[in-house]
Amino acid sequence: MPDSRAGDDLNWQTITVSSGQTVGAIFHAQGVSGNDLQRLLDDAANTSALVRIHPGEEFAFAHAADGHLTALRFDRDEKTRVTVNFDADGMRQTTAARAVERRTEVAHGIITESLFDAANRAGMDDAMVIKLADAFGYDIDFAQDLRPGDSFTVIYDSLWREGEKLRDGDIQAAYFVNRGKRFSAIRYTDSRGGTLFYSVDGRPLRKSFLRTPVEFTRISSFFSLARRHPILGYTRAHQGVDYAAPTGTPIHAAGDGRIVFRGWQHGYGNVVIIDHGRHYSTLYGHMSRFAAEKVGQRVRQGQTIGFVGMTGLATGPHLHYEFRVDGTHRNPLTVTLPKPEPLPAVELARFRQQAAPMLAKLDKLDSLQLASAK
Repeated sequence: MPDSRAGDDLNWQTITVSSGQTVGAIFHAQGVSGNDLQRLLDDAANTSALVRIHPGEEFAFAHAADGHLTALRFDRDEKTRVTVNFDADGMRQTTAARAVERRTEVAHGIITESLFDAANRAGMDDAMVIKLADAFGYDIDFAQDLRPGDSFTVIYDSLWREGEKLRDGDIQAAYFVNRGKRFSAIRYTDSRGGTLFYSVDGRPLRKSFLRTPVEFTRISSFFSLARRHPILGYTRAHQGVDYAAPTGTPIHAAGDGRIVFRGWQHGYGNVVIIDHGRHYSTLYGHMSRFAAEKVGQRVRQGQTIGFVGMTGLATGPHLHYEFRVDGTHRNPLTVTLPKPEPLPAVELARFRQQAAPMLAKLDKLDSLQLASAK
């Protein structure tokens, strides 16, 4: 719905983008000609803001008393506002910088029902909850390991402009207590520009392998040396873990590596095998379809390599996942994964210096929470 707002020396009417709307339709309804829209799009700096619009974004228009358009404005990005004036000489575009303020937020939550419920009660939105889960996802299986009484304390950024909150930013530091064990995550950008989360001792939280390469609803079959096959009917080893998930759920590479097989294997259906080097390989079976990567291509940890299905011998959609060391099958749920290397000495000193004030703040917040709980 349009909303009239006074601003500058014009009476601006703000249009909020609704689902399914296009910038062409919005501009046409406000009197912007196709030629003028094309001239705006010819400026490459405007392309992203005008082509990829999203529900909730705003465009403002000003009209003269007789109804003809005199000006429009939109945000090119969070820090830049574009104003376009129309007069007898044509169209003139100007830009103005908008100050964006970064604020520090803190949150503490205790799990009673779910992580989302606890985080929302602590004032965190769903996007920030996902960031929290991603930060600790190498150490905590949030589908299986959470227990009532687990807790978290988080320091994160939020971005504000002219007194209005734009969005939450990044987690800077966090503690998560799971089953009585406290995990830490400190965001750190090293001297080469790489940003990762680290534990308090300067070891990357990003492990060499993801523990679970797919978002799943349940484990439908565990690693076993003797399992009765649900289709074949006889007992044989089940040398992986089956993760039940809806057809089409993305499957991610568990670690960096090179695809050495992509095709059909009897029983497993559509299969991808990745060689990770250092004696490790992983297999992903029953895919409904593959992603774009081909045999010989390198993939990064977390990259989508295919999608859940039930090809081959399967009674329902799931991922069959195998973890192998020197060709020997290991239980993916219990295998000891190689530890990442800690920061080198000079980098570690820099990390500790930057992490110290955030850790002190986290410790203080934790102490206050403990005191208030007594």
